[in-house]
Amino acid sequence: MKKIIKYSSVAIMGAILFSSCQRDLLNPTPQTSVSDASSFSTVGRVQAQVLSLYGALKSGSYYGGRSVIYGDIKGEDFINETQNLITGSDVWAENCTNSATAVTGLWSQAYYVINCCNVFIDGMNAGGTNTVGTTLGANYIAEAKLIRALSYYTLLQFYARPYPDGNGAKPGLPLRLTGIKGSGFSSLARSTVAQIYTQVIQDLNDAETGLPLTYSTAYNNTTRAHRNTAIALKTRVYLSMNNYASVITEANKIVSAAAPFTATTGVAHALQANIANVFVAPYTTTESIFSMPMTTTSGDYPGTQNGVGYYYSPTGTNGGTGNGEFSLNANGIIADAGWTATDKRRAFVKQSGSGATLKNWCIKYPTGSPYTDYVPVIRYAEVLLNLAEARTRSTNTIDPQAVAILNAVRTRSDATTTFTAASFSTPTDLINAILKERRIEFLGEGLRVNDLMRLLQTIPSKGIAPSKASTDAGYIWPISASELALNPLCTDN
Repeated sequence: MKKIIKYSSVAIMGAILFSSCQRDLLNPTPQTSVSDASSFSTVGRVQAQVLSLYGALKSGSYYGGRSVIYGDIKGEDFINETQNLITGSDVWAENCTNSATAVTGLWSQAYYVINCCNVFIDGMNAGGTNTVGTTLGANYIAEAKLIRALSYYTLLQFYARPYPDGNGAKPGLPLRLTGIKGSGFSSLARSTVAQIYTQVIQDLNDAETGLPLTYSTAYNNTTRAHRNTAIALKTRVYLSMNNYASVITEANKIVSAAAPFTATTGVAHALQANIANVFVAPYTTTESIFSMPMTTTSGDYPGTQNGVGYYYSPTGTNGGTGNGEFSLNANGIIADAGWTATDKRRAFVKQSGSGATLKNWCIKYPTGSPYTDYVPVIRYAEVLLNLAEARTRSTNTIDPQAVAILNAVRTRSDATTTFTAASFSTPTDLINAILKERRIEFLGEGLRVNDLMRLLQTIPSKGIAPSKASTDAGYIWPISASELALNPLCTDN
């Protein structure tokens, strides 16, 4: 891991004065370099390090932009407009190579984040907890474990076969759990998919136990991990494993039994009455379980060719604020008759041109350069739909609570549509309605290809890009060329 080895622990450390977690401190700039021996010696240094983990996570090459974008454009709802390899035309066309920008960049940043977490956890266990005290030490380690779990889960979605293909027996990822501070630690064989998922769940279970229930501000409750963040992410992870019973167990911790569905412990998560509130300042609604904050401060935004708005919003001449890299597929979800014209989520779709030049664009992220809209990692709406799908699949019935949850998400945006049990002839019909709702609700939020691949479904063709069946080469990405060059024990896909 060239990039991992290159960065020592001091790359994420610095001595900064810390009084409260403000948004600019989620990507703190170290004021001075400190030695490895003293990097955990003061409260301020430890606090700066834990915040730097979030700063690495929200890099534009990772959860600040590109990992979300790749999760969208591998699916069928976007059309590439620029044929630019740097901005993902090969991801869209399903023909990435080992040395592709997307393949090497996402792998490098995700493992960099993992290594930052490992170095931090090692340092806390070696003495950092003594510096900050048992309670804060447990909180901080739990934050690092959640970020590590999210990173391993994300890597699995792109570089490994889906869990249902062989029940996790296929090759997964090199599982690195100890911090790397120098050369000579690259050689590590790939663990199985199941082994990586086991570690992800273990980290999230540990995080649930160690994280605080809440923070004192809505900002921190949105941008830092708390107990409900770990629970919410577990519903996503278990859904990817087709472990529907565990999805239900986890979701029931933060979803009430009946409408209006809310979290009654920890942060009081609930759907917003108007979905538009989630995507405008201050971005810190009760629906926003975990988001990546951005500001206009230099280094605290994703960067021009990384910002989600840069990719999805049309150019200024077409009434947008981006570069028009990807338009919406006219034959994709926007063409579905079930997505009514009066649905409030249609406001996230903008048209430009007419006739042969007519195009549709996703404008969920309307703020222009330097693209400071917060990037959602997980919302309460997803937890609800995860639960609805899991209940239906688990019981193989037209589950009443699943129907009620589907209505909760749909009717807050589309008052003209209300589902009843009679709306569905079979449980499969209800499942398909839930999957369609996910496509509408999370358009532009990076979840589409996860949904296709966890069900081993064919990735449909779009434009000139061919379809990819689950058995086709290219259904998952190749392993990064940099990893293969430096890790002789790592095999390619």
